[in-house]
Amino acid sequence: MSALQSIQQLQSRVNQSIIGQEHIVERLVLALLANGNVLMEGLPGLAKTRAIKALASNLESDFSRIQFTPDLLPADITGSDMYFEESGHGSFRFQPGPIFGNLILADEVNRAPAKVQAALLEAMEERTVTVGDNTHNLPDLFMVLATQNPVEQEGTYPLPEAQMDRFLMHVNISYTSEDDEIQIIRLVRGEKTHGGTPSEDKQIPQQSVFDARQEIDAVSVAENMDRYIVDLITATRHPDRYGEELGSLIDVGASPRGSLAIDKCARAHAWLHERDYVTPDDITAVAYDCLRHRIMPSYEAQADGMTATDILQQLIPRIAVA
Repeated sequence: MSALQSIQQLQSRVNQSIIGQEHIVERLVLALLANGNVLMEGLPGLAKTRAIKALASNLESDFSRIQFTPDLLPADITGSDMYFEESGHGSFRFQPGPIFGNLILADEVNRAPAKVQAALLEAMEERTVTVGDNTHNLPDLFMVLATQNPVEQEGTYPLPEAQMDRFLMHVNISYTSEDDEIQIIRLVRGEKTHGGTPSEDKQIPQQSVFDARQEIDAVSVAENMDRYIVDLITATRHPDRYGEELGSLIDVGASPRGSLAIDKCARAHAWLHERDYVTPDDITAVAYDCLRHRIMPSYEAQADGMTATDILQQLIPRIAVA
């Protein structure tokens, strides 16, 4: 089985567990292929946790869940040096924390203090954890899915914009259709009836992900596609060029990380759809998720109830492909 077939099979299996959220499942797979991390925002009960669990159960991986709370400490995530005594001799050994897994669910990341968030985001960026004088490498297959709840913000610690930039994509998850919700009821009812018996299908090996990444590196991007990506980023910094009414909507535009994120995700999107070259549709398909957390709406935009997504929906269609 080729790497493409393996990844498509993985995506199909997860879609069977997460009904009506094909867009979300595809974003998780794209982040996995692009070696990035995802921030997912949505109301409780919309299958954020179930999505990463379904991915972990179908992929050869170690899954860790970290429930973020206000009393969490950085060492609760990274691990710490512990004192062990054997045969009358004592020594300190590193006891790895839950961050040393392959797929990490950072549940309600905005409920932990800044030091804890910083410890997680540093590990995401550097792919290492330093405790004392020793630096420990994280696994080659590593992805964090951080979730946050858009309601009940009392007592939370919102992620600073500079740290939000560390996420490859910021995905919004919404309600499913009525027909999909009927299927969800039947799916969960069937799981309860059969005792939640796990699938007998063999897990997709990690090597398939690594092979896929090598093939994605070979996906070609034409010069005009590079220009289109840069034009998208430039438009968030100078929105007034695309309409006087847009000029007052954005205070801070996307950083160069935005360009890199779109490039990575667009190539992964093209590969996943069986193309060895990037099209404008690949770029626009991922642009919203790669940019919504990298722009800061102005006070005037927020006063009018506009979100970053609303602004991007007005801005991106006005940018032509060179």
